[in-house]
Amino acid sequence: MFSKRAGDDRRGVTLRTSSALLVLFLTGCVALGVPRVAQGQAPGSQTQPTSAQDQPKPSEAPPAAAGGPQSEIGPYAVPKKKEEPPPPPPDRPKKIEGMPDYSIRVDVPLVTLDVLVTTKDGQFIPGLKKDNFRITEDGAPQNVTNFSQAEAPITAVLLVEFASTNYSFLYDALNASYTFASGLKKEDWVAVVSYDMKPQILVDFTQDKRAINAALNTLRIPGFSERNLFDALYDTIDRIDGVEGRKYIVLVSTGVDTFSKLNLDQILKKVKAAKNTTIYAVSIGRALREWAESHGYMGSIANLDFLQADNQMNTFARLTGGRAYFPRFEGELPGIFHDIAASIRNEYALAYHPTNTKLDGSYRKLKVELVGPDGSPLKVHDQKGKDVKYQILAREGYTAKHTVE
Repeated sequence: MFSKRAGDDRRGVTLRTSSALLVLFLTGCVALGVPRVAQGQAPGSQTQPTSAQDQPKPSEAPPAAAGGPQSEIGPYAVPKKKEEPPPPPPDRPKKIEGMPDYSIRVDVPLVTLDVLVTTKDGQFIPGLKKDNFRITEDGAPQNVTNFSQAEAPITAVLLVEFASTNYSFLYDALNASYTFASGLKKEDWVAVVSYDMKPQILVDFTQDKRAINAALNTLRIPGFSERNLFDALYDTIDRIDGVEGRKYIVLVSTGVDTFSKLNLDQILKKVKAAKNTTIYAVSIGRALREWAESHGYMGSIANLDFLQADNQMNTFARLTGGRAYFPRFEGELPGIFHDIAASIRNEYALAYHPTNTKLDGSYRKLKVELVGPDGSPLKVHDQKGKDVKYQILAREGYTAKHTVE
């Protein structure tokens, strides 16, 4: 019994030793990368190793090209839509032989109109509305689109007659000019021009009142006795034509023209065509003229010349929507220039697109009226309820011009 058990023990030891060796052998094979034999596979068959790189991908396109995540984990990446090339530009029209290069600019016409409404004694009437104004152009009613009323700075040229004629005329011209300068505000832009045979710019547009007074101080010794008003006025209108906005010419003159290159018809045509320009005329030498006439020192020809001069001053002002003043005494000047300043700063500004859109260079007649809510003439009352007579000052027309570039 003893010898059989010993053999069994030896056999058990041998089996345990073999098992341990088998485990060590298999462990070594795994460490060395020897492929395992799959269950049910023949020991001699070859099996390729598998890895994450050999797994099928959701899309053949690389993630970067598709604009998606840079990993195989996560949702599918949608490839970007291929950008189509832009369409080719249209063919430029072929240039026609002999055709000049130019363009025509068609401007939608807009007529601006400054209107002054005052009592008979020159007091400004405020508070009017857009519907109170009726504008007709060559008899056709127009629709006012823009309307405003406010006190604003002025842009003006002081045009002064300074000729070697009579001391009284020179004194009146300087006195009127200094009075005008004294009423200016710091926001105003003013230029000073004197004329005898030809115009001379004493100071260009400035807001410095000292420069304006310094320019007037140079008017002490006149050089010529000629008074070429038409040439000077034409030159002044021509110079300020390029200045934007509303402009004014304060003309201090006798209204007499001696031998300008231009005639009356030519200067009137220029005044009618003046763009956004209003003329206020202040006559000088009236007192001396009346004294000479009453004492028989003024002949009929000289008297006729001055009557014609007064008519010219009135016409220049009326055509542009301004006023003409004929003071007899020095004490009237402050009131006159106060009236001019109030008129300039408190005008009503209106604008409309004309029904006649042709820019044919024709002259269009304008008429401005005040109407009530029912279309009848507007009645203005004072604080006591009494009717007040008023006057409407606006330019009489404009020239419809076209622009070609």
